[in-house]
Amino acid sequence: MSKTKTETEPDILDRDLCSGFVPLYVLQLADDAPVFGLRIVEELARHGYRISPGTLYPLLHNLEKKGYLRSDQERDGRALRRLYRTTKSGRKAFAAARRKGREMIEGK
Repeated sequence: MSKTKTETEPDILDRDLCSGFVPLYVLQLADDAPVFGLRIVEELARHGYRISPGTLYPLLHNLEKKGYLRSDQERDGRALRRLYRTTKSGRKAFAAARRKGREMIEGK
């Protein structure tokens, strides 16, 4: 059975509506454990988001510039990896965004 246009539109709509969640998801992911860029790309793909390194790394640098993330280089065998962690300020910003999102969605 092939999908009609109306059956595929919600998938496109979901991506458009939820694209603003990506920075918040990155903050949450980096708060759980230090995380590197490729792992973030993989986790986002697992949730249906295809994001290129050319999109992700400017986002990470912006979150770091705002003080929401910090990064350190760590050696993984021969390679150096940049690991990202959520800062205290990032955790506060995430919590505030979460509250604000609930307020807006619930109409309060």
